Amino acid sequence: MIKAAIVGYGNIGKYAVQAVQAAPDMELVGVVRRRTSLEGKLPPELAGIPVVSSLTELGCVDVALLCTPTRAVPQLAEEILEQGINTVDSYDVHKDLADLRLRLDGTAKRHNAVAVISAGWDPGTDSVVRALLELMAPQGITYTNFGPGMSMGHSVAVKAIPGVVDALSLTIPLGTGIHRRMVYAALKPGADPVQVEQAIKGDPYFVNDETHVFVVDDVAALKDVGHGVVMERKGVSGQTHNQLFRWEMRINNPALTSQVMVAAARASKRQAPGAYTMIQIPLIDFLPGEPDELIRRLV
Repeated sequence: MIKAAIVGYGNIGKYAVQAVQAAPDMELVGVVRRRTSLEGKLPPELAGIPVVSSLTELGCVDVALLCTPTRAVPQLAEEILEQGINTVDSYDVHKDLADLRLRLDGTAKRHNAVAVISAGWDPGTDSVVRALLELMAPQGITYTNFGPGMSMGHSVAVKAIPGVVDALSLTIPLGTGIHRRMVYAALKPGADPVQVEQAIKGDPYFVNDETHVFVVDDVAALKDVGHGVVMERKGVSGQTHNQLFRWEMRINNPALTSQVMVAAARASKRQAPGAYTMIQIPLIDFLPGEPDELIRRLV
């Protein structure tokens, strides 16, 4: 049994508990939360599960699922890899993830550990689909259209802006990979809405997209964690044109993210030390069971 720990207990962490408990080859050894969150009453679903403020309190851990805000991942992953523990994250800053892999690769190799980065659904499983589409039509264009739905990474980024109490960022697809961001933010008393809006629009998560900001009294009343994607490629196979492909899904965002992370945690135990994205790992390594049985069933 793979001994898995969950670091962070927000949107993804809550579903990660369920996904680990449902995995036939994993044991949930504990949940790591901020010390301040341990001072109140624990959620009932964590009854009987060790809840601690440091990973070192859990004893033997094979792999840590980093269910934390994206911007906390690089430092946290390095700290855990240095303990010889595998890490899995859902880091979602596309332009930086290749550099993050190189950064973590050396740390993982030095400490005989494995990091699987950006193991969500985008980047993550959508990355695998994009690679598959390009395999089938090497020449062409792929458009990835997200939503409509809640972006967890964008929402967390807004919450970190001074003056914001709570926030919801919705992604609206406009087609051909272009998106509109609809941001709903509840502000602290005295916060300047103009300054908050400027900070949001200047954040790297939003700077390249059309963004609209609305100040609201109650963000909770607006939340729906549903999301989706439509991926389309039109290309050429060999010398044959007009090859058309379409991949579509409608999902619960944190539930799918955590499920992919659990699959990546399994795959991490089957790799040599180093840091990997999902497209670098054989698909069969993400699945529970013996390889020969999986080949007979799936091929």
